Amino acid sequence: MILSVSRRTDVPNYYSEWFINRMKEGFLYVRNPMNTHQISKIDLSPDVVDCIVFWTKNPENMIGKLECLQNYLYYFQFTLTGYGKDIESNLPDKRKKLIPVFRELSEKIGKEKVIWRYDPILINGKYTMDYHLKAFEEIAGNLAGYTEKVVISFVDLYAKTKRNTRKLDIRQITDEEMIHMAAKMAQIALKYKLVIESCAEQIDLQKAGVRHGSCIDKKLIEKLSGCRLSGKKDKNQRGECGCIESVETGAYNTCLTGCKYCYANFSDERVKENVKLYDEVSPLLCGHINSGDRITDRKVKSLKITAGISAV
Repeated sequence: MILSVSRRTDVPNYYSEWFINRMKEGFLYVRNPMNTHQISKIDLSPDVVDCIVFWTKNPENMIGKLECLQNYLYYFQFTLTGYGKDIESNLPDKRKKLIPVFRELSEKIGKEKVIWRYDPILINGKYTMDYHLKAFEEIAGNLAGYTEKVVISFVDLYAKTKRNTRKLDIRQITDEEMIHMAAKMAQIALKYKLVIESCAEQIDLQKAGVRHGSCIDKKLIEKLSGCRLSGKKDKNQRGECGCIESVETGAYNTCLTGCKYCYANFSDERVKENVKLYDEVSPLLCGHINSGDRITDRKVKSLKITAGISAV
């Protein structure tokens, strides 16, 4: 299986101790967000975990613990944008802190295992298209040689996103603007020798030089592992998503970064309440087993089918 850590929260930033403890113990619990009394027990044996995909905006707390994952294949998706604290309120300075952290992680595990994400792109009076292009080029220049790929996407205004961003005066981006902006970003990516891909976009940006991408990327995992995988498209994601099926490990309403565009946090109050439940030795992230909970072993297995493919 592929382990997703995590679409729902920034585990490397806030819960690295918990995650490493779970890997050492060999299992974790995940509560079903749609049926809260249903809990899945996930086997974390190297025999069944083909790859771990980390999603983060600041992996600094994880870097010193990576030796504990020496029996596992993994890569990071590192979101690094040009937004200030009005959008991403609890992140440290991008230039002084996060760009150096990106470089440190790349030097430690290899540039092919650190994917840069510049997303989601939202447009308002402050964060104009010109602003984004300037920020994108500055970051690309600073990350040149430390990554091989950048992923972009434009903000999807879900109901929760609209509510959380209502004071930001975000405007809808037209298809023509998306294509124009993507083409400019593709030129910048080419300048710094980066492959550029989109994430779950309905619009076809290939004519702008941006190919459809996959965050949990079957081809990349096959290349890194040297094995072919039998996994299929993740049916639990949007139709435009190209990700291979994976097992999610996180919990909603537990991320402390405070991004205004976030779809995984419903309210700041819920986040505060859940974080109080955090216990780094609990099998559950930000929670404990309650009366009426039912724990079942989730059937998981390796997706590897052959070995020895060429790394091209």
